[in-house]
Amino acid sequence: MELELAGRTALVTGASIGIGRGIALALAREGAKLAVVARRRNLLEQLEKDVGRKLVLIECDFLREGAPEQIAEAALQGLGSVDILVNNAGGSRRFTLEASEAQWQEALTLNFTRHRQLTHRLLAQMMARKWGRIVNITGKSEPEGLNGAFAAKAAMHAWAKGLSREVGRHGITVNSIPPGRIESEQILRNYSPERRAKEEREEIPLGEYGKPEDIASLVCFLASPRARYITGAVIPVDGGMRRYQF
Repeated sequence: MELELAGRTALVTGASIGIGRGIALALAREGAKLAVVARRRNLLEQLEKDVGRKLVLIECDFLREGAPEQIAEAALQGLGSVDILVNNAGGSRRFTLEASEAQWQEALTLNFTRHRQLTHRLLAQMMARKWGRIVNITGKSEPEGLNGAFAAKAAMHAWAKGLSREVGRHGITVNSIPPGRIESEQILRNYSPERRAKEEREEIPLGEYGKPEDIASLVCFLASPRARYITGAVIPVDGGMRRYQF
C-alpha cells in the first residue's frame, strides 16, 4: 500500500533506541523528513548513518524544564513544519507504597506532561495547514501494582481522546498505541531470558515478543493520509497478550 508519506515531516521523541528508533527508520524508508530527539547524541548520529541521509538531530533531556519549547523550536527550524508527531519518550519503574512525591512527579512529567506540552506547541502550525498526525506510544491498562508510568499512560489515553475531539475539524488525528512486550534495550536489561521465555510460552498467544518494526508499521499507517478516518483510538500491538476485550 502506498502510504503517501514521501515529503511529509515527522518528529519522533525517544528515537535513539528500541521502539523509537524502529519508528524513525520506518518513517525514513517511507520518505518522510525526520527530526529525532534523544539524550544521547552519539546514538542519534548512528541512526542518521543508518538512515543514510541528513536528519535534524535534537539532543535533549525530556525531563528538563523547557524541553518541549527547545524541541519544537529545533524541529520547526530544521524541517520548516511538523506534519507528524510521534510521542515515544518515556520510562517505567515499579513503585512501592513508600514512593516519594518526587518519584511520582518525575514519572508523570516524563510520561505525560512533556508529551502534552510538546504537542500543544506544535498544534497551531498543524491547524494552520489543516493537516496533522499525532501518535502516542503509551502503555498497558492492566497495572500489576503501583507504577507511576501506568498512571501517566492512562492520563495520555484520556487526554488524547479529548484532544482528538477538539482538533478533528482541523484535519488532525490523535491516536495511541500501547505496546506489549517488544524487544528493546530496556526489556533485555530488566527481563531475564527465563522470564521472557515463560511469557512467550504462557502469556502471549502469538508465542513471541514483538519487534520495534511491529509498532513502526502501525505508526506509519496512522501517520498517513490513508488513516484519515481513525482518531481517538487506542490500538494495542501486543501479540494478544492483553486480556481485556476493548
